[in-house]
Amino acid sequence: MDTQRKLTRSTTDRKVAGVCGGLGQYMNSDPTVIRLIFVLACLLGFFGIAAYILAWLVIPEENTLQRQ
Repeated sequence: MDTQRKLTRSTTDRKVAGVCGGLGQYMNSDPTVIRLIFVLACLLGFFGIAAYILAWLVIPEENTLQRQ
């Protein structure tokens, strides 16, 4: 039984790439709150956009882990 949680991009709760949906599932929180944090980070500077794009590239999608 695999009890270890894995950070993945959500395929069901996604608006753009599933990053916030996946983070919400991983942290057991509402993805809307995480989306608002990313929006605030984008409004405060380039960091939010860069962090989202980096997470998009680094975090694997849910389906890709199930195939392995």
